[in-house]
Amino acid sequence: MAQAGIRKPALMVQGTGSNVGKSLIVAGLCRHFANQGLKVAPFKPQNMSNNAAVTTDGGEIGRAQALQAMACRMPATVHMNPVLLKPETDTGAQVIVQGRRFGTMRAREYGSRKAELLPKVLESFALLSQEADLVLVEGAGSPAEINLRQGDIANMGFAQAADLPVLLCGDIDRGGVIASLVGTHAVLEPEEQARIRAFFINRFRGDPSLFDDGLGEIVRRTGWASAGVVPWFAKAGLLPAEDALGLEDGLGNGPVKIAVPVLARIANFDDLDPLRQEPEVTLVLVQPGQPLPGDADVVLLPGTKSTMGDLAFLRAQGWDIDLAAHHRRGGRIIGLCGGYQMLGRTIADPDGIEGRAGTVEGLGFLDVHTVLTADKKLREAQGTFLPGGVPISGYEIHLGETSGPDCARPVLSLQDDPGSTRHDGAQSADGRVLGTYLHGLFTGDAFRAAWLSGLGAAAQVSYTASMDAVLDELAGHLARHMDMDLILRIAQSRK
Repeated sequence: MAQAGIRKPALMVQGTGSNVGKSLIVAGLCRHFANQGLKVAPFKPQNMSNNAAVTTDGGEIGRAQALQAMACRMPATVHMNPVLLKPETDTGAQVIVQGRRFGTMRAREYGSRKAELLPKVLESFALLSQEADLVLVEGAGSPAEINLRQGDIANMGFAQAADLPVLLCGDIDRGGVIASLVGTHAVLEPEEQARIRAFFINRFRGDPSLFDDGLGEIVRRTGWASAGVVPWFAKAGLLPAEDALGLEDGLGNGPVKIAVPVLARIANFDDLDPLRQEPEVTLVLVQPGQPLPGDADVVLLPGTKSTMGDLAFLRAQGWDIDLAAHHRRGGRIIGLCGGYQMLGRTIADPDGIEGRAGTVEGLGFLDVHTVLTADKKLREAQGTFLPGGVPISGYEIHLGETSGPDCARPVLSLQDDPGSTRHDGAQSADGRVLGTYLHGLFTGDAFRAAWLSGLGAAAQVSYTASMDAVLDELAGHLARHMDMDLILRIAQSRK
């Protein structure tokens, strides 16, 4: 435990824009310094993502911070991401504060109120700092978005409130990296410019020495030190993506084809990652405007942040017609969380939690009904996959209760606590349609092997072990190309 008044080493990684690789870099730095024997903790004051994880203390955070916690080899807690914004529409989001639902706000309302959340953010940062030797903080978006500077808690606003030194990331793969770094320097206030101690270039392809003159120009024009040039890390795609822009088709080209319609508010899409990596699986992400493939063995309806909205979106693409045809041909359907709710006969929202109050007709593949409630279920669970009898584990993160005749054929038997058993999910009489609220099912090697075996495919991936190995490779990759001594000195300078 840190003594009162002693500030622990910490460093904030900010970027010249969104999607420049901050999350992956922080994960790699976390694993590198953890491998050096330091107790490292990740932190992101504000995240915006529908890809969330349930923590050991019963809340939710962004999936990227859960991955960074894994890189640190420590349990994920709500304090690693105290503010999480989960978009429900183009202009509004559910606001999660320290792991719990705070409310739903439109963008303008949140912008006017976000400064109110700074005390909670600083509280979470202080709690993490007490237990860690080093805290690695990830910014959101870019500090160059000076139109968002007032009340900022995601970038320089937090860095100044917590008195953190900053390492700035520029993405050369996008082009214009010199302008993005020098331009960021130009629009920042002098005290903010001084807070940035060094920069680095990410996602370089080719011979890094060819950029030596470019590095010199950035140093000359900004006065910041160079922390290195990081080449493209090819295995980044094997780690969970933070947002749906990072979704890609599967890596395999196997005999079993699984089609996934990409919903407008798709959520917890890392459920798909283990399937993506299986060689005997062809995972097809069906984009809006494209039909579901007629030769699919399985259609998987993923989670969503807006079940009723995405049900309407699904119908607008004609996917409901494709799904009915798939089912008539003998195809299988599985729904996860919001996808499970869509498979039922009705979805009711009496309190207008997702928008206008009312009831909509579901897809009707399962004889169940869902009622959305404000009581959000957040819990980890272990149990058994009833059709196969294999052990499973995962987590729930949803609004709503589902009931009906097909729930008499549950999918899972779950044990939340020792001696406490409950059932989850529903399946059709012929077993070709099933739904469950549990995320993370396919992460379990035993479940994935049993489920794929029923489709005629053999599982070949040890998923969690492969992720851990990729994190070690990432740490080694960064250590070869970044000045780790400089980075650690900058973090220690906060003392």
